[in-house]
Amino acid sequence: MIVTRDLTKRFGRTVAVDGVDLDVREGDRYGLLGPNGSGKTTLVRMLLGLVFATRGEIEVLGEPVPKRVHEVLPSIGAMVEGPGAYPNLSGRTNLALFDAAGPGSSRRGRRARVGEALERVGLAGIDRRPVRAYSLGMRQRLGLAGALLRKPRLLILDEPTNGLDPRGIREIRDLLAELNGAGTTVFLSSHLLAEIDALCTRVGVMDRGRLVLQDDLDDLRAPTGRVTLGTPTPAEVVALLDGRVEHRDGEILTVRHDDPGALNASLNAAGVTITSIAAERRTLEQVVLEATTGSSDRIEAAG
Repeated sequence: MIVTRDLTKRFGRTVAVDGVDLDVREGDRYGLLGPNGSGKTTLVRMLLGLVFATRGEIEVLGEPVPKRVHEVLPSIGAMVEGPGAYPNLSGRTNLALFDAAGPGSSRRGRRARVGEALERVGLAGIDRRPVRAYSLGMRQRLGLAGALLRKPRLLILDEPTNGLDPRGIREIRDLLAELNGAGTTVFLSSHLLAEIDALCTRVGVMDRGRLVLQDDLDDLRAPTGRVTLGTPTPAEVVALLDGRVEHRDGEILTVRHDDPGALNASLNAAGVTITSIAAERRTLEQVVLEATTGSSDRIEAAG
């Protein structure tokens, strides 16, 4: 669905995107993670032909971009750097104008398309207020509605849950999962680990313009070689395992062992009661911290 090769963008002496080889497959829920300023938005804008690359190649839906971007845009829904809208017009009017401006647009069914898109993002009861009176969360929902007008094969979203409350974030996440289940490939950029962790099946990590990690989320959450178990007799387990307990927090123990089933069987055979047991896996946060250089927007005081 999206492939880039050595994709690079320079602004003067600044390298915003540096040699990125992106691979988004059909059916993915792909999350592009990275702190603000890591190059995510510039990369997204290049995918849509809004910014030209300094070097490299881009294919979207099998076509070269920007050369044939107009052939693929009708199959793409996108929201980049926040939703654009005419502030003095209502949300419905904005969506109708957006629909009219799209390639291959038709008046026929426009009202129904607009109404369906608004309903999907939780704005079915929207009134005639101008967009300038909307909250940030409502603007985000309106932008997402615009991206859904054409029932896209591919959704490209930049920080889609910005400004939403926790319930709104959950609703948009559920909507994106539903769309993906119906055949839409979802590509979203975010600096929020929890958002990517809860929704995505595949992850890329940007750091200072480079794609430093790209893999299926399940593969990234590999077992650590430890088992976490709960027991009402932790001291007994510590004695039985003879130095393999690495951490104890009340009745919860972290044990150096790569097979929870075998460990559970051996402890049961010794008469130990186990209340919970599971293989410890790496968190997405651990994966990202290991892959990045630790760049952030902190400014330390001079020593």
